[in-house]
Amino acid sequence: MGDEISHRHFEADDFSQFRHNLDSETRQLEAMFANQRFSPRGDILGFELEACIVDSVGRPAAMNQKLLEVLSNPLVVPELAEFNVELNGSPVSVTGKVFSRLHDELKTTWTACREGARNCNSRLISIGILPTVQLDFLDSSHMSDMVRYQALNDRIIALRDGAPMHIAIRGSDELLMQHEDVMLEAVTTAFQVHLQSKPENSVLDFNASLVASAPIIALSANSPFLFGKSLWCETRIPLFEQAIDVGEKYPPRVGFGTGYANDSLFEIFQENQSIHPILIPYVQNEPRDKFAHLRFQNGTIWRWNRPLVGFDYDGQPHIRVEHRVIPSGPTILDCVANCAAYYGLVRGLTALKEPIERKIPFSTARNNFYAAAKDGMDANVVWTEGEIPVRKLILDWLLPMAKEALEEIEIPASEVEKYLGILRARTETGQNGASWQRAWIEKHGGDFDGLVRTYIDLQETDQPVHTWPLQ
Repeated sequence: MGDEISHRHFEADDFSQFRHNLDSETRQLEAMFANQRFSPRGDILGFELEACIVDSVGRPAAMNQKLLEVLSNPLVVPELAEFNVELNGSPVSVTGKVFSRLHDELKTTWTACREGARNCNSRLISIGILPTVQLDFLDSSHMSDMVRYQALNDRIIALRDGAPMHIAIRGSDELLMQHEDVMLEAVTTAFQVHLQSKPENSVLDFNASLVASAPIIALSANSPFLFGKSLWCETRIPLFEQAIDVGEKYPPRVGFGTGYANDSLFEIFQENQSIHPILIPYVQNEPRDKFAHLRFQNGTIWRWNRPLVGFDYDGQPHIRVEHRVIPSGPTILDCVANCAAYYGLVRGLTALKEPIERKIPFSTARNNFYAAAKDGMDANVVWTEGEIPVRKLILDWLLPMAKEALEEIEIPASEVEKYLGILRARTETGQNGASWQRAWIEKHGGDFDGLVRTYIDLQETDQPVHTWPLQ
C-alpha cells in the first residue's frame, strides 16, 4: 500500500481482475511456503519512523510537499496528512553494533529533516499523537496529494455505506465523537520495526512478536492526549482501530489479529485473501512471482504485527514481520532502544525450550496488549505464572532474558548495556513518553502548545525520555 497508484476510481472489471490475480498469487505463495522457497537470510532489521511538522507555536503545519522538495531525499516520503512525513531506513543485519548503526542512520536522516524543516520555518516532532492537533486539520482538504489516500478514503466510506466513523475512547477522560473520513488515522504516528525472518523461524518470530507486544507498548507508550483529553497511555491503538473501521459487516482492518500462526505464516495471507474484501483493486502488469496484488491487499490490512512478502537485494523473496506496536518518539535514541527491546524479546522468547504460545494463550496475549496500551507501565498483565505488574515482569524477567539472547548472538556487551540500560532506567523511573507528557501538563496546566515546544526542545538533545525534566 506504500506505492502510489495512477487513478482513483474503479469499475467492476477492476475488482474481477484484481481478485483473479490475488487468488493466483496466493496459490503461488502457498506453493512457496510448502517448498520453503524463500531467501535463507534472516535476522535483518529495518524501520519506518512517522513524524509531524509543526509551526513555531507547536501546531500542525500542512506543508509536507514543500519540506520534501527541500529535502529531495528518497528515504523521506509523505504520509496521510499534509503535516505528516515518514523516514525510512536501510536493512541492517543483526551483527556487531547493529543498534548503533541503526541509530546513526536514523539520526542522520532525522537531522537532515530537522534542518529542512527549519529552512521552511517549521519544526519536526516524533510523537505518538500530536497533542495540539485539532479537527480543522483532519478533513480531506488536508490529505496528502496522493491518489492512493483518496482512493482508500473512498472505499472505506463506501464499505460503511457512507456512515461516519464512531470514536469512543475512555481513559481518565472520555472522547465520544463522529468523523466523516479516515483522516483521524493521520494523528497516529509510529516507529515500525521490520524483522526479516529465516524461513524456519518465521512462525516462532511472528508468535513471539504477538506476545512481546504488551511489554513493548508498556515501555514505549507516548500518546496520552487527544483533543485536550487524557485517554489511554497509548491512545494511538484504539484511535487507529476506530478511524479505519469498515463497519460491522466486515472483519476489522486494524487489530491484534485472530490467533497465533500454527504451521505457516501462509495462514495469515490466506486469511487476507479469503475474509477481507478488496479495498483498492489496483491492477498491475506484473508477473505472478512479484506478488503485486497480494502485497497490495496485505498493505490494506493493518494488523499490529503483520507478515510481509519482500525481496532481497538479489531478488529472492523473503518473509518479514512488521511490528507496528511502537509509537513514534520520544527521541531517536529511545526509538532504537525500543527496537533493541523488541528484537531481544523475540530472540529470547523463541529460544525457550517450550514455545511461548503454548504457555500464554492468544486471548491472553491480546488482553495483555490492550491492558498495556491503556495503562502503560502501570498495567498488570497475565504471564506464565499468573498476573504480574508489567514493570516487575520487564525488570525481573524480560530484560534479563533479552540481554542473554543478544549476548548469545555476540552483540557486544557495551552495545547491549547501552540500549537495554535505557529501558531498564525507563522502567525503574516509570517515566516513558506518556507519563512525562501527563506530568508536564499536570505541572503546567492545559498548555498543550507549551508541551509540544518543550517536548521538541528536549527531543532535539537526543537524551532518553527517562532523563527529561519537567521544566
